[in-house]
Amino acid sequence: MAFSMTPYQRQAALWSGIGIAFILVLWLLGPILTPFIAGGVLAYALDPIVERICKIHIGSHRIPRFVGVLIVLMLLIAVITAIILVIVPMLLTEWPLLSAQLPVFLTKLHAELSGFLGRFGIVLPPDTASLLKQLFDQFIPKSDEGWQQLIQKVSLGWSTIFTIAWNIILIPVVFIYLLLDWHIITRQLRELIPRRWVPTIIGFTNEVSTMLAQYLRGQLSVMIILSIYYSVALTLAGYTVGVPIGIITGMMAFVPYVGICVGVLLAAAATLLQFDGMTMWIVLLMIYGFGYAFDGLFMTPKLVGNRIQLHPLIVIFALLAFGQLFGFVGILIALPSSAILSVAFRRLRKAYIASHFYKG
Repeated sequence: MAFSMTPYQRQAALWSGIGIAFILVLWLLGPILTPFIAGGVLAYALDPIVERICKIHIGSHRIPRFVGVLIVLMLLIAVITAIILVIVPMLLTEWPLLSAQLPVFLTKLHAELSGFLGRFGIVLPPDTASLLKQLFDQFIPKSDEGWQQLIQKVSLGWSTIFTIAWNIILIPVVFIYLLLDWHIITRQLRELIPRRWVPTIIGFTNEVSTMLAQYLRGQLSVMIILSIYYSVALTLAGYTVGVPIGIITGMMAFVPYVGICVGVLLAAAATLLQFDGMTMWIVLLMIYGFGYAFDGLFMTPKLVGNRIQLHPLIVIFALLAFGQLFGFVGILIALPSSAILSVAFRRLRKAYIASHFYKG
């Protein structure tokens, strides 16, 4: 008996094939999609701010959308510039001091470990500290010439440099165009949805948007509070670079465990440069221990909320998995993708529990 398809089935097969072909083309174009995805993520995150600005009335007229986009763009540039002005001078100032102090620290550390391990009959090679110093001198730059040599060792080809420069130029362009026409693009995409699927898909996308908005808003609050806490605590403890280290620690708290690890490493380097003895190491442990506990036990559950249902382990796995599959583009889409998958899983679980298969 020959298999025949109804007109509806043929239409469904046709459009499904077009959709699969479109996804395949996007997969093949993955290497050039980075600026478009980065611009899209920024436009998605900042469009609510533009919408609020455009609702402001000056006299009898609303603020035009292009003015709102320009204001948001200026704010974004100001934030990025401020972060660069905080981080770069700190690195240029502290790195030569750290490179000069680290060999002394390695010698002291070797002496302490030798004494401690000697109680258990373990003998460290006498040249361990010198070997570590040679390794440090070989791979870590100490001056401007050292940085130039390090860049030469990386051996970036002209094509790679051109790609990076092109992405830096293209991301703002994509971001501006998408933000200007975001409401038009979303309306056109909504019009392409099959009419009988509109309620389901619109409900699904609204749920994802709500989850992402709550997550991003909560994380931004956590980042600001942690930045203020670590900056004030480290400055009061006597760290000359307490403010930049605190800001870096707080801003990187967006990725679970990464921010605290980077902050501890930077603060440990500053402790090595400024202080002697164990007192400040204990103070440092107390500052970061309290901050980590306060964040994990109070701020994140309170500000981000359990209803978001994006466990830190899920975020870490999503970043690693999408980064492994899609590179830098995967890191950009990891959070939105994990939110979509989380909402899809909840809906699938609800449908499964309501099914005859589950109820028997």
